[in-house]
Amino acid sequence: MRSLKILLLSSAFNGLTQRAWLDLRQAGHEPSVVVFTDEATVCRQIEDSGADLVICPFLKDRVPQQLWSNPLRPVVIIHPGIVGDRGASALDWAITLQARRWGVTALQAVEEMDAGPIWSTCEFDMPADVRKSELYNGPVSDAALVCIRDVVEKFAQGFVPVPLDYIQPSVIGRLQPNMTQADRTFSWFDCASFIKRSIDAADGQPGVLASLQGGQYYLYDAHLDSRQGTPGDILAVQDDAVLVAAGDCSLWIGSLKRKAQPGEGTFKLPARRVLAESLVGVPVLDSSIARQTFNAQAYQPIRYRESGQVGELTFEFYNGAMSTEQCRRLVAALRWAKAQDTQVLLIKGGRGSFSNGVHLNVIQAAKEPGLEAWANIQAIDDVCQELLTATQLVVSGLTGSAGAGGVMLALAADIVLAREGVVLNPHYKTMGLYGSEYWTYSLPRAVGSEIAHKLTEECLPISAIQAEQYGMVQGIGPRCPDAFGLWLSQQAEGALTDDKYRAARTRKATLDIQEIERCREHELAQMQLDMVHNRQQFAEKCRNFVFKRKTCQSPRRLMAPWALMHETVLLQSRVLNL
Repeated sequence: MRSLKILLLSSAFNGLTQRAWLDLRQAGHEPSVVVFTDEATVCRQIEDSGADLVICPFLKDRVPQQLWSNPLRPVVIIHPGIVGDRGASALDWAITLQARRWGVTALQAVEEMDAGPIWSTCEFDMPADVRKSELYNGPVSDAALVCIRDVVEKFAQGFVPVPLDYIQPSVIGRLQPNMTQADRTFSWFDCASFIKRSIDAADGQPGVLASLQGGQYYLYDAHLDSRQGTPGDILAVQDDAVLVAAGDCSLWIGSLKRKAQPGEGTFKLPARRVLAESLVGVPVLDSSIARQTFNAQAYQPIRYRESGQVGELTFEFYNGAMSTEQCRRLVAALRWAKAQDTQVLLIKGGRGSFSNGVHLNVIQAAKEPGLEAWANIQAIDDVCQELLTATQLVVSGLTGSAGAGGVMLALAADIVLAREGVVLNPHYKTMGLYGSEYWTYSLPRAVGSEIAHKLTEECLPISAIQAEQYGMVQGIGPRCPDAFGLWLSQQAEGALTDDKYRAARTRKATLDIQEIERCREHELAQMQLDMVHNRQQFAEKCRNFVFKRKTCQSPRRLMAPWALMHETVLLQSRVLNL
């Protein structure tokens, strides 16, 4: 197949768009990204680009008529629903109605939303007890890539998409209205599993609006618990979460967003922080791994178990963000785990992102954001230090994607193993930061100084395959989370003897403690300038990220040379015509 000029039109360069961009490049194509800013700009960029095909992996905006009406350059929407499903709340309804089968459909943009002819579809069995972000970043993302590959192949062959026909018995999807808060509402007297499903279906955005402690909040990150009490009462606090009684048992609620007043902006924060003033007298449970028996079904953001000579430490922080307090808890857990009689320490993420570094929302909410950022970066550095200095052979398991300090945290281990399909963003500059987490030691150690400079300066995502080629990752395991967990345990058990990890064992034996400390001192000196003194506009970039403010233009680093060339020629012609 010839190389195609493919434009990815997206509302943001999110995880799925990154996977699509990487996958198309791996297949030999030349994808370029256009972030939807305003209709006029987007139309000009696409019409002038000379693109062969436009694919929309994540588009919340309506495709302008000027674009979809061009018969020579199709605009294909990747819709997270089965054939016939239409509407912006596809996954919300699928989780709420407990669909047994779901899928992704690639359809051509037309005037009526999601009603265009079908290019491709891919179905899957719906996982049980799944939250929306987990569904989207897992089975939906996987199915979307299947559809995108199929669309590209069919386009090259001159395929004509098939009109949507509701008369066909195989078309079981239907137009669904946008889900409202009225559709999501619950009573604390309802059973906890129903409440959890409501919260899961609204995970990420918009959350479920409910009354709690006399206030109105959007709820996120729910976990079932067997304890009972008066429905609506807060029974306990643990780490960042509060335990709320429901009709039959109870739920841990990890994150809240206060309902905003007109003209006010609010954002998600740890529930304990949001409700701090009303939690006086509420029992605080001990969450230390030394006193908690491992239970994968319970609310345990940090949990530990042993198997033979392997100690396995799992940490699962909502959205992969690690606040100062969370980092300190993880440091305490690591110190305890390192003191155990084991030879291998396996650290791994949970069901979401592995880690995305410091907690920007908590930083933004602080009275002095710069000082909170400064405390946060030192706390996450302490996590990395514990990994670098462990006497055990440390294995990190990238169960999900990682960004910035989260990538470097993984690299602080001796062996890095990744789940197939994860995406890494090993850079800091787009947030106005020099970077820390010992990256000036760990990244060059893994990939060499030249590649380290390239990765941190280009600010582009890389796939697990690329990371393995660079030397950042020593092995890639199955895409299925359960299969990956089993594979990861097997790799950890063999890490001390397997020949393929011999280089990692040798490298550990030559660890340079003095050089590690020099790197930390240098990085923190730079980060103090960025976080406390705002050298590179970190404060503004953090604020824009937290309040989800749209970008004003597509980043040039995401534009392919052919798209940049067209833009340059057009700019020159406009200048000449002035």
